[in-house]
Amino acid sequence: MSEHPAVLVGVGAVVFRGEKVLLIRRAKPPLAGAWSIPGGALDYGETLHEAVRREVREETGVEIRILDLIDVFEALPREGGEEAARRHMLLVDFVAEWRAGEPVPGDDAAEAQFVPVAEALKRLSWDKTREAVARAIAIRRKASKTL
Repeated sequence: MSEHPAVLVGVGAVVFRGEKVLLIRRAKPPLAGAWSIPGGALDYGETLHEAVRREVREETGVEIRILDLIDVFEALPREGGEEAARRHMLLVDFVAEWRAGEPVPGDDAAEAQFVPVAEALKRLSWDKTREAVARAIAIRRKASKTL
């Protein structure tokens, strides 16, 4: 039996509306006050797609259409400072398009808003989240060229 807590699974979405990206300001630890993409924990018995749609809706009031998987990122216990020192998370991030709703902060979000991509990249504090946004842009461009 391991002396460490279980590895947690989280989901996130890089949500586009035109040339803007949906961001939230985190209301709770870890990283309270930091800007991020909407997302959260996978619930038992829930699919990844169900979880990401639910988390975006709970945190922002926005409905999305999932386009594709971006990647699976890891937040390791040694990363993220003291707040995250005891957490190991797998983060499954998706690229999505806005379908309906105006951003209103809820659940774990203190603020929710669509911002231009360049501004989003400046606000994000975690390198892996910036990488997820950059990959989402590339996936979206590739998809638009094949249509």
